[in-house]
Amino acid sequence: MAEGGMAVTRQLLISESAARRIQKVATAGDSFLRIGVSGGGCSGFQYNFELSTERQDDDHEFTRDGAKVVIDDTSLDLLAGAELDFVEDLSGAQFQMRNPNASSSCGCGMSFSV
Repeated sequence: MAEGGMAVTRQLLISESAARRIQKVATAGDSFLRIGVSGGGCSGFQYNFELSTERQDDDHEFTRDGAKVVIDDTSLDLLAGAELDFVEDLSGAQFQMRNPNASSSCGCGMSFSV
């Protein structure tokens, strides 16, 4: 539940820049970006990004402009209502999550706590 007793929707938003980047790198047939959450990182949980063509029974698919993102059911619980973005700046280019469920995150933005 989010603040104020409102339930957070089990969806993932994909920014326009993230969709463009996924389309650029996911060129093999039915490939997609898989996002997962695992224990670890400096804040307790860490985001995992990988290109894949293999689906699992508990996967949820989200699309924008033809770009596909897949998240397993357990990870989606921690990412519900989050937005995937792709950012390019002087320090490099990377996917970033804007996660409303995270109570804090590390400086690199790749790990978080709830």
